[in-house]
Amino acid sequence: MDENQTNTDIEPPGHPALRAAIVVSRQIVADYAMPLRHLLTGLADESVPVTVVCPPGCDAAAVVPPGVQLICYPAVNLPLMKYHNRSVLFEQLQTAQVNIIHCLCENGAALAKWLSKQLAIPYVLSVDSQPTRWPRLSISSRRCARIIVPAKTIAEAFAKAHPRFAARIEQINPGIFADDATVCFDNPARISGIIVAHKFQNVSSLEPVLGALRHLAVDGREFVVVLLGAGAAEKQVWKRLSDLGMLQMATIVPRADMPHSVIKAADVFILPRRQDVFNPLLLEAMSIGSAVAGCRGGVDDLLIDGRTAVTFDGDDELSVYNCLRGLFDKKEQTRQLAKSAQQYVRENYKVSRMITATLRVYTDAVEWFRR
Repeated sequence: MDENQTNTDIEPPGHPALRAAIVVSRQIVADYAMPLRHLLTGLADESVPVTVVCPPGCDAAAVVPPGVQLICYPAVNLPLMKYHNRSVLFEQLQTAQVNIIHCLCENGAALAKWLSKQLAIPYVLSVDSQPTRWPRLSISSRRCARIIVPAKTIAEAFAKAHPRFAARIEQINPGIFADDATVCFDNPARISGIIVAHKFQNVSSLEPVLGALRHLAVDGREFVVVLLGAGAAEKQVWKRLSDLGMLQMATIVPRADMPHSVIKAADVFILPRRQDVFNPLLLEAMSIGSAVAGCRGGVDDLLIDGRTAVTFDGDDELSVYNCLRGLFDKKEQTRQLAKSAQQYVRENYKVSRMITATLRVYTDAVEWFRR
C-alpha cells in the first residue's frame, strides 16, 4: 500500500449532505479519547451532523463535544432484549436521517452490518488489530465501502487475510496534537516515572521487564513504575512485585480507569510485549514527549529504532535491561529521542489530515453505494 496516497491532504468534494452515525465501544472511548474528540469536533466544524452510538456506562460524555447526538446502546441491557434494543436504535438513526455508518470498533461489526442493511445505507469499518484477533469478522461485500486501518502492518495483514477487500482498505492515521514541550527527564528534581502498558493475562509475560527494572533499581537508578492494564493477572503481578521487593516503587492502574494525566508523568513509556493491535496510548506518550522503549514485532509501525524509540527482544531480560539502562545513563540523548518521536507524530498524525481523509472516505462511500 502506498502510504503517500492514503495520507495526503486531499480536499473532499462537497459533503454538506453527509449525516454520520459513529459506533464506538468502551475501549475506543477510553483508549482513543483524544483522536475521537478531534474527529467529532472536526466533523462538526465541517457542518456534518453526527450521532454517536455507545454502550451505557462509558464516559462518552467527556469525549463527545456539544452538538453531537449521543445514543446509548443497548437501551435495556438484558440478554433477551436484543431485538427490542436493535429496533429502538434503528428508529433513532432513521429519525436522525443518517446516510453513512462508521463503526470504530471491531466488536461492533455485526451491528454496523445489520444497521446498514435495515437503513439501506453504506458503512465503513475501522480495524485496528491483526486479523488473527478477529478470525470471523463479519463484513458485507455489498455494503461495507471501506476498511479503515491506522497502520501499514495492519493493512498488509488484513489484505492477506481478506483479499476480496484489499482494494477497499484505506490507511488513515489517528490525529493527535503534539505538545511543544518534552516531558522526558524535564525536571531533575523529581523522581523519574516509568509506565509499563500491556494487558497482562499472565505474570510470565511481564517477567523480563520486571527483572530488568529490578536490576536498574539495584544499580542505583531512582524511579517509580506504573503498570497499566494488569487485567486477569493483577493478583499474580502484585505477588511478583512483592517477591522482587518492588512494592514501594510500583503501582497498578486499571487501563479502563486510567486518567490521561498518568501518561503525562511518564519519562519513559514501555511496551513489554509485541502488540497485535495498534496502541493509541503509545501515540499519546510520543505526542507529549515521553521516551519509548518497545518490544519488536506485531503492529510496531510507531517503533522506529533510533528515531522514535529504542527496541528490545521481549523474551530476553538482558536485552530489556541494556535498552532501559541506555535511556537512564544518557538522559540528554534520551530527550533528543523523545523530541524526534514528537516531531514524527507532528508530521504523520495530523488532526487536519485525519478529518480530511475521513470526510473523503464518507463521501466516496455514499457515492459508491449509490452506484
